[in-house]
Amino acid sequence: MKDILIIAHFTQIPGEYGNGRFNYIAEKIDKSDACVELVTSSFSHRTKTQRIITKHQINDISYKLTMLYEPGYSKNISIERFYSHYIMGKSLKDYLATRKKPDVIYCAVPSLDVAKVATKYAKKNNIRLIIDVQDLWPEAFKMVFNIPLISNIILWPIKKKAEYIYRNADDIVAVSQTYVDRAIKVNKKCKKGHAVFLGTELSYFDNLAKENKALNKVEGEIRLVYIGTLGHSYNLTNVMDALKLVKEKGISNIKFIVIGDGPLKSKFQNYAKEKNVDVEFCGRLDYGKMVSMLLSCDIAVNPIKNGSAGSIINKVGDYAAAGLPVLNTQESSEYRGLVNKYKIGLNCKNDPNDLAKKLLVLYSRNQLRKKMGYNNRRLADMKFDRKYTYSIIVELIKLR
Repeated sequence: MKDILIIAHFTQIPGEYGNGRFNYIAEKIDKSDACVELVTSSFSHRTKTQRIITKHQINDISYKLTMLYEPGYSKNISIERFYSHYIMGKSLKDYLATRKKPDVIYCAVPSLDVAKVATKYAKKNNIRLIIDVQDLWPEAFKMVFNIPLISNIILWPIKKKAEYIYRNADDIVAVSQTYVDRAIKVNKKCKKGHAVFLGTELSYFDNLAKENKALNKVEGEIRLVYIGTLGHSYNLTNVMDALKLVKEKGISNIKFIVIGDGPLKSKFQNYAKEKNVDVEFCGRLDYGKMVSMLLSCDIAVNPIKNGSAGSIINKVGDYAAAGLPVLNTQESSEYRGLVNKYKIGLNCKNDPNDLAKKLLVLYSRNQLRKKMGYNNRRLADMKFDRKYTYSIIVELIKLR
């Protein structure tokens, strides 16, 4: 029986909110011919707390779950976080020294500390290593630390660590073609990589939609929605500035629904009051309630700041599943290309005036909204349905 080890520093465990990629993969591998273990951290990146899991939750899963000690951190961008990742890498190294050697390691990247330990172990023991690139480090750090020349010098060791991992992988999976291209650029082993969007299982999404009543809204109200982290990469102030411009044109029936939490929540709440725009901050919702809220909305917004290393991010899969037209400010040529090719929304400049202009186009044209929403759901069927797209990953793990 093949021994498969999945290592994912940042993933959900049973009982936590979210729609995790790695526990989904662990469940989908046929247990009749494979033994599967998922290794993750004792610390939840999302809630910034140590995890607690019950025997009942453990019994509900078909794979072995191992949580390794990590001290944790209070802020995403901090020396404390780098130290915490270092300790998590050390915990993994110690664990691998005591564990039977697996046949395959499937490892998420980042964090780099954890992925480097897994890479060195796989290389030393001639174990097949598949990496799954979720984000580009250090490129993502330049959103908050971008000083010409100085940033490149300081981030150079991180870049070298990432490239060591990319270079030594036997197979490369990533959440977008952009990330595949970055990793394979320094890898001479792989002829090609595999872009598999994060996505969701559409039958699960649709069942949740049936189980969770669609929320009522005020007659005539148009709802603009954002789901995700309230953090530095997301330009929600830009959206509120656009709403202010629209309101000044005499349109006051647009409500902005914000689903999620993060370090800038209070800043965004204060900004909404300052601009006197209609914003409802829902906080973090469980997936079923999020689906229900999403389906009560009319337009989705993907307000990513310029300079982001992100490409096909989690929220756009949920927007597609919900069949919503998208206002997109993200620079990623890959996602902008999808918006144009499949006619699922409107690409915008990262500017309140252009965002307001495009918002008014969708606001005033009900049939266009419906058509673009329909197109986005069709895109979900083709590119975001895990039931089909993740079979690529499962088959790749089962090879040899």
